[in-house]
Amino acid sequence: MNAPRPAGRLRGMLPAPGAERALAASTLSRSIGNGIVVTVVVLYFTRRQNLPAGKVGLALTLAALAAMAASVPAGRLADLLGTRRVAVAALILQGLAIAGYAAVHTFTGFLAAAAAVAVADSASTAARGALVATAVPRDQRIRTRAYLRAVTNAAFSAGALAGGLVIAADTPAAYTAALPAGGALFLLSGLLLLPIPDPPPEAAPEGAPRWIVLRDRGYMNVGLLNAVLIMNAGMLNIALPIWMTRHTHVPSAAFSAFLLVNTALVVLCQIPASRGVTDVPTGARALRRSGLWLAACCTAFAAAATGPVWWAALLLTAGVVAQSTGELLYSAGSWALSYDLAPEHAHGQYQGMFGLTSQLGTALTPAVTTFVILGYGPLGWLLLGLALAAAGAAAPAVAAHAQRTRPFTPRPPQPAPH
Repeated sequence: MNAPRPAGRLRGMLPAPGAERALAASTLSRSIGNGIVVTVVVLYFTRRQNLPAGKVGLALTLAALAAMAASVPAGRLADLLGTRRVAVAALILQGLAIAGYAAVHTFTGFLAAAAAVAVADSASTAARGALVATAVPRDQRIRTRAYLRAVTNAAFSAGALAGGLVIAADTPAAYTAALPAGGALFLLSGLLLLPIPDPPPEAAPEGAPRWIVLRDRGYMNVGLLNAVLIMNAGMLNIALPIWMTRHTHVPSAAFSAFLLVNTALVVLCQIPASRGVTDVPTGARALRRSGLWLAACCTAFAAAATGPVWWAALLLTAGVVAQSTGELLYSAGSWALSYDLAPEHAHGQYQGMFGLTSQLGTALTPAVTTFVILGYGPLGWLLLGLALAAAGAAAPAVAAHAQRTRPFTPRPPQPAPH
């Protein structure tokens, strides 16, 4: 038996032709642009436009609230008009709003632009999530999302590196070139979705509620678990650097290495970690395992406050690997539940609601993690780990309940009267 050729293995790593390849190209462009914008936008307005940092933070907070409010309605719009159509429109609007940052000089203008960017991002997230459901075969949805997430992490890192060069240059010309360039990448991202066929929206079954997701309490309970488990990213990006600098003697420069380890693991392992996660039961079990790995991460971080530098560095490294493993399992499990618990005619609404719970968890993460960890030290890490493990442990029961209590079950066709 001949060994597979390198070219064959390379083709196996590439996205499948058609919808998956178009989604991957769009995600690549969007994520590079996002990396640039996220890296430079705050410094641009605080350093170059001299807006107070407090006002910039307020504008971004209000924009995030507007995005949360728009998530479900945007998903509903995608169900009515077509998932690809809404995804393309949202990405183009987001690109134009980002490019418009370069022309903004006041707080009011920044607030308007930031709100437009955030709302368009929320709409595109819901629509693109639903587009995977409508354009990709059911048995390929999780693999496609895994591939897209690997692309997202690699491309975002490349964009952030480019943004870092802009910050290093720190000139008006560099900033004003970077923002329109980032916006152009979002525009390109939308255009790259155009080759994907946009089938007519699936009609809702007779008797189904219009806003069905708002009556699906079981799905909302799953969303609450999602809001807890998605805090895993904040543990690494927000809580870890504070913990390192205040409670260990590990050099702060090591944090960049930890982020690199996390990015590499996500890029290389997201697809393998998603294998076998295909439906509600397997997705719920993945969330349960995710909670255990995240609890192990918190335990390792807590223990790093004791002992010499080499011991702390070893424990922090182990914690980062555990967090990355939990993150991989969380992603696969959350995709399975978000798709398989949704009726086929309402993927936009359901992706919008799941996105809303993700936004909620992400918004709460800085306050929760810093309060618990700064307030309680190692005990705070253990409490956070207990909460994550409990959320994961509850996933199988909560997901099974959501399956049993769907708000609408289509009635079987009645035989015609004789």
